[in-house]
Amino acid sequence: MVIVDKSGVHRLEIRCCECPNAMSPDIQMFRHRFFPASFNRPKTVFTFRVLNDFLLDSLECGTSAMNYYSKLRRMTSSMFPHLVPDRYRELMRVARQWRQLKTMKWHGFGHRSDNPSTGELALFCPACPQPGINVLLSEDELLDDWKYTRSFVMDGNFKAEHLHPIKPFDEVWLSDGLGFMVGKDRYKMHLAEAADMVEKSSCNNHRAVNQANAARHKLESTGIGGVACARHGCFVPHSMVDFQKGERQMNMDYALCEASRHNMEGITRAVTFYDINCQYNKHFRVRVDRSRFLDMAPQLTIIPGIGLWHIHGHQDSCYVRYASNFIEGIGRIDGEIMETLWAWLNLISPAAWGMSSPHRKECLDYQMNDSNFCKMIRMKRTLCRKYKLARNGILESGKAFDRLDEAAPSHLKTEWLARERIAQSSRLNDPAAMDEYEINIKKAPSKKEIELRLLEEGNARNAAPSRRSVATWISTGLAIEEAQIALLIEVRRIGRRSTETQRLDIARQRDRLQGQIDGFARSALTHLGEGFDADDEPEDLNVDILDDLDDDPVDFTETSHTWTNSPELTVIPLPSNLGVDRCRRCMAEDLIPLEMSLREGQANDALHNLRIYLCNKAILFRTTVRQAKSQALKTRAWSQVTSVQQAVSLHASIYTKTRKQIMKLEPGQDQLQKYKPLLHEQLKISTAVGDPNARGQRNESLAWFWSVEVDLGGPDWTHAKFTESIGFRQRHYEIDGGKK
Repeated sequence: MVIVDKSGVHRLEIRCCECPNAMSPDIQMFRHRFFPASFNRPKTVFTFRVLNDFLLDSLECGTSAMNYYSKLRRMTSSMFPHLVPDRYRELMRVARQWRQLKTMKWHGFGHRSDNPSTGELALFCPACPQPGINVLLSEDELLDDWKYTRSFVMDGNFKAEHLHPIKPFDEVWLSDGLGFMVGKDRYKMHLAEAADMVEKSSCNNHRAVNQANAARHKLESTGIGGVACARHGCFVPHSMVDFQKGERQMNMDYALCEASRHNMEGITRAVTFYDINCQYNKHFRVRVDRSRFLDMAPQLTIIPGIGLWHIHGHQDSCYVRYASNFIEGIGRIDGEIMETLWAWLNLISPAAWGMSSPHRKECLDYQMNDSNFCKMIRMKRTLCRKYKLARNGILESGKAFDRLDEAAPSHLKTEWLARERIAQSSRLNDPAAMDEYEINIKKAPSKKEIELRLLEEGNARNAAPSRRSVATWISTGLAIEEAQIALLIEVRRIGRRSTETQRLDIARQRDRLQGQIDGFARSALTHLGEGFDADDEPEDLNVDILDDLDDDPVDFTETSHTWTNSPELTVIPLPSNLGVDRCRRCMAEDLIPLEMSLREGQANDALHNLRIYLCNKAILFRTTVRQAKSQALKTRAWSQVTSVQQAVSLHASIYTKTRKQIMKLEPGQDQLQKYKPLLHEQLKISTAVGDPNARGQRNESLAWFWSVEVDLGGPDWTHAKFTESIGFRQRHYEIDGGKK
């Protein structure tokens, strides 16, 4: 006989017992841990050891039967592997039988006369609520508490393709619908009867919706889709379906309905996460009611959700309507765990591409069963780790919530809670009811808005000619200061070792800036009155050279030669530079509130730009820098980061200068509380900006300037700020006319 073992392929003479009461030869071989390739007159046997080794290699390495047997042939004869008997086809057939026997034995059907039914040869999550298994359920009792909510995640995988079978009439099904893949006959009848609707997405351009009817004629299956538990990542038995075109609703309808039938007796609430749920869930119940092959308990309430990763590609309104942060009782969950499950399943996808249909589904079932098994044996450590993180997260979130709770008026909190109950109760029939949670942050007034308001007020009061354009004059002075700061940073950046072209560019900027300063000083006589003499030596005016606020001090080299009266160091005659007392002596005291208003607008603009560029920097690090493969791409990515960092330094310096000038104008308590000092460490990208899904992203986790525009006492401070706080949504700012 040819004996195929883990150590190689051997030829041995075997003699079976032929006594009158002896067992049949195939049973004798089984007793000696040999699996015969045929049962009548076996000439080839496989040891149990080699079959177990092949299944494990297939699970962990994605090894095909052909590659595995080629390895055995080379182990047998490294010089002449082609002379070793070829038992590749026998290995494929025996491995299928072995896989089926092992699976039936593991699920308790090894010594039972009854046959397994739908999904009974599949493991499921031991932590998800299952009445009669891990949840005690009395008669006529329905579990509608949030603790017994089943959470599902739905997704499609287009790597698991399958060619049309060569001999479909010759296929043998060993476990049709007994594992994770659905039974073929009922599924085919559902597809034949279901309406194939071509639907375009009314949200953003979702590929799953717009390519749902993209057919590939050479393939029997363009991929697979199905359902897993969203919290623990276990595939749901008998809920995986094949796609005939794209990811169509009729396919996912069948998968979800089958998943909702698995150990769900008595559970009345389920949450589904799907990247296109805003489109898929619209007419889901209508499609279920119309089909005689879709079965779902009438008392089961399906709450649609979208994972936090995919929801960024949706419209802004989808966030509050479908994000897990606003689903009551769901806890902290990303809703994208199924993306991690496809990686292990795709190990066998290349080998299963040309298999027969039953063989492919058996391999997929076995791989998914092993994935659930690995989840089970490692779940204790994972749940303990998550429990510790959740316990710490409660403390972090609780502190931020208590602080917001104390700041909110009691009558508003009562109103918010009532509005919350209405929104939660109406979300199933009208997802737009969840817009109650939408945060509408009023952007602080910019310098241009304030200047326009001051000019309109001056014209309305018929101000004197010397005061009519004073707001524009002060605004011009503020622009000159910003140009001085930009030039000073540029001079520091190039250092002493500058090229001739750089020195010429600096000289031109200085000449242009000096002309602006001279014109501003001449017009100061008009607005400051006769008490001001432009030729006076400004002995009481301190030259304020800004500190370096850049994240990376290496970007600035040794300062180049800067003469004392350089235009970037010239102090221009603004009221904040003259001082309050001198403005009073010049009879220009009315200019102080005008400059204070414009300075607030300047500070608001600087902080707004600072937030934008910090967000840009975080996005560059998470995308361009992290994904750069070649050295050229890395150099280009770091060049973009450097450019953004220079913008951060500029606006941080402008804010620091603006705040110092505000302090000279005798600010009130509101200004002192609103415009705080800007520290160097606050300009670094924290996890609150770089990882918006991390736990504890509340008001305290971000620097103060991320929430400077929020009015905690105003009527527009909605219940969403009270419940979810302001950490996540404030990282979405308008950038270049769009949303980032």
